[in-house]
Amino acid sequence: MKNIFLKSNYKPGSFYNLFVLLSFFFVLTSCNDKKTEETHKEEKSETEVALTEAQFKTIGIETGSIEMKNLNTVIKANGYTAVPPQNRADVSTLIGGVVKDIYVLEGTFVSKGKTLATIQNLEVSEMQEEYQSAIANIEYLQLEYNRQKTLSDENVNPRKTFQEVKSKLAAERAKAQAAKTKLQALNVSLNGNTSLVPIIAPISGYVGKISITKGAFAETGVTLFEVVDNSQMHLDLNVFEKDLGKISVGQEVDFVLTNQSNKSIKGKIFGINKSFSNESKTVAVHAKINPGDAKDLISGMYVAANISISNQTVSALPKDAVVRNGEKYFIYIQEEHHEEAPKKEEKEHVHKEGEAHDEHAEGEEEEHNEIHFKAVEVVPGTTDLGYTEVKLIEELPANAKIVIKGAFYLLAQSKGGGEHEH
Repeated sequence: MKNIFLKSNYKPGSFYNLFVLLSFFFVLTSCNDKKTEETHKEEKSETEVALTEAQFKTIGIETGSIEMKNLNTVIKANGYTAVPPQNRADVSTLIGGVVKDIYVLEGTFVSKGKTLATIQNLEVSEMQEEYQSAIANIEYLQLEYNRQKTLSDENVNPRKTFQEVKSKLAAERAKAQAAKTKLQALNVSLNGNTSLVPIIAPISGYVGKISITKGAFAETGVTLFEVVDNSQMHLDLNVFEKDLGKISVGQEVDFVLTNQSNKSIKGKIFGINKSFSNESKTVAVHAKINPGDAKDLISGMYVAANISISNQTVSALPKDAVVRNGEKYFIYIQEEHHEEAPKKEEKEHVHKEGEAHDEHAEGEEEEHNEIHFKAVEVVPGTTDLGYTEVKLIEELPANAKIVIKGAFYLLAQSKGGGEHEH
């Protein structure tokens, strides 16, 4: 018996090594199957998302359908609000003087002719005196002129005397007219005796920057006040050369104040410059703003505008319904009848230690109440008035419920930004 074992090729570790090899092969095969299954689930998660009813309500998912909308093809442009030169005044004084009083504040609305301030200059009283003296001399010389003319016509006095009176009368009249012109330009009364010069608003509008203070010396040629009439507010838009051929007078403009609210304001193009800006190589396009919307605007506000160049009826969805994933665009539709997991898998479910049967049943109920969504690729078109044109790559099911609010959250879920675990 001993010899039999000695002649045999039997080795005590052979069966053990074979068992280890088979076990390793089984584990490797299982891992490959698991990786294949995980890869399949990952690919599926890019197009399908599941939410519980609680998540659905919390997020506020809303669904709708494709609508036919009249959308505009637009050209985007940036620019500023502005007023015409005739609706803006820089107020200065024709004569220097000390600021006596200021009657307005910045932002105050003033009517044309309103006194904004007064300055004091003693030369003004001298102008008034000069004018009044000239008027008195004119009255005397006019009587003397009439008398000398009569005597000259009757050849009683030499004609030379009449010519002298006539010359003096003309000189006084010129002197009076010059003084009158100065006083009227300074908006000072012709009669009286004052050293105050009123600073008058030349147009109606809102007072802008005030560049003087009480007691300071106001110099000639220096702007003291700004007055702006916003009733004729318009836009100065910068349009690039490549888009210039599509722009024409009469086209509608929608714009928003980029640093203010996003309220859309409408206007219409009324003028196009015929020269380029040397720095930006753009052309200034002028658009009139609807008067009802212009009253609250201030000159110099930065705007982003859309110039409508065509109008057509297209299939559209609210712009929040279209999401971007990489280089592609998608919408999400709610799946009415989602396939349940095979019953075989349910039978193979293994309870963990300490897991109650009721907990498993409750989990199955939550899974049963899940709401499923599927991503569908689309090609977006123009965006206008809060809607985006969508072109379908594949036909949607009849009466498909399209997610119009919450699509971005579904995209995040598909990428693992808050995955739901079963």
